[in-house]
Amino acid sequence: MDEKLVQRLESAVSRLESLSAGFHPSASPASAVDASDAALDPSVVAFADLIDQYVTRFSRAAEAIGGQVLDVSKLVREAFDVQKELLIKLKLTQKPDLAGFGEFLKPLNEVITKANKLTEGRRSDFFNHLKAAADSLSALAWIAYRGKDCGMSMPIAHVEESWQMAEFYSNKVLVEYRNKDPNHVEWAKALKELYLPGLRDYVKSFHPLGPVWSPTGKVFAPKKASAPAAPAAPPPPTASLFSSESSQASSSKPKAGMSAVFQEISAGNVTSGLKKVTADMKTKNRTDRTGVVGTIERESHATSRVPSKAGPPKFELQMGRKWVVENQIENKDLVIGECDAKQSVYIYGCKNSVLQIPGKVNNITIDKCSKMGVVFKDVVAAFEIVNSNGVEVQCQGAAPTISVDNTSGCQLYLSKDSLQATITTAKSSEINVLVPGAETDGDWVEHSLPQQYIHVFKDGHFETTSASHSGG
Repeated sequence: MDEKLVQRLESAVSRLESLSAGFHPSASPASAVDASDAALDPSVVAFADLIDQYVTRFSRAAEAIGGQVLDVSKLVREAFDVQKELLIKLKLTQKPDLAGFGEFLKPLNEVITKANKLTEGRRSDFFNHLKAAADSLSALAWIAYRGKDCGMSMPIAHVEESWQMAEFYSNKVLVEYRNKDPNHVEWAKALKELYLPGLRDYVKSFHPLGPVWSPTGKVFAPKKASAPAAPAAPPPPTASLFSSESSQASSSKPKAGMSAVFQEISAGNVTSGLKKVTADMKTKNRTDRTGVVGTIERESHATSRVPSKAGPPKFELQMGRKWVVENQIENKDLVIGECDAKQSVYIYGCKNSVLQIPGKVNNITIDKCSKMGVVFKDVVAAFEIVNSNGVEVQCQGAAPTISVDNTSGCQLYLSKDSLQATITTAKSSEINVLVPGAETDGDWVEHSLPQQYIHVFKDGHFETTSASHSGG
């Protein structure tokens, strides 16, 4: 027997011994034989090969970068190792009930939670790496598929859709480092190939209709808790993907600064820290102030008043026809999971947020948004961007028309299916369109759309051409 295969078998048996606590006490004497058979099952061996081929390459690329990228990459490897253990467990276990399912998936959920925590807090220089890796782990939730009524896509489709969500950040890594550091480019490419074709082809070959449980295996018995507790949350899609509760919860926490202010007010020493205003500080005595309000000052006041008009955040389907996403701030987990070609999406007043639309809709509009990212699959009519700045849009399917009006700073990522799209611009600047390279795994190619034009009166009418610039 091959030495490498023997090592796999030994490690699998040792892991199965540690997992035995999750089974019903009435275990048969043939447990060792069952463990050996499970470890040698073609589906388990194929997953081990997937780890050796794709995860190992991904890990090598992460080691060349180090730091936070290496930390999150180690969690990706840990998640795949955990899934391998769950696949072995599948071969020995009957399909559990809903409560048992939560306990069964708990090890995988714990790793995914650790990866997501790396993306929280102060935004690091490697945020796109962290987000791409953490979001990609939701693809491993294919193992949670329980049937057509479980609220998930079929396993193959789930893997593809999960990667599409992570690809938004992976593409940012490619664009940022393609001419700076090949190690980061290799890391992003290795991450993509881990899921497409890696995990997708594995699921397609062995579990296209969902995980295959043992009909005659042992009954999985979840550990009894000393106090009543809710079952572990199933893998994505989760509530956090469809609401802004997490961001609202964090913003609703009392701030230490305000607590200190109220404490001082209660103590009665409100004026103890105030400075004395001398005569020369009073407005009527200041020589550097006049009654004329400058243009810059007036504009700054007008700008400062805009945020005060923002209403409460909205994320809802109105009248069954229109998705409204309004006033979302610092919310990067917005997903419209269920949509159809008759519905429209209207995004208004959002800032530093990301919206994902994996299905087909009629049209999408971004209005008065700043630093907003949108990833969508297909639109029937048009995708519109108006009165915005710092917008990034990725089309993964087809879009017949894309219009940009009164917008400053716009990045458009087009798929091969959307290269025939008609792009119209008006009163806009800094518009860049990125298209796939000629090669299958090639880098994105960036094109800047002109924002200056030359108008020449000729033969009784004006002829307009875009201004071209040349320089050394």
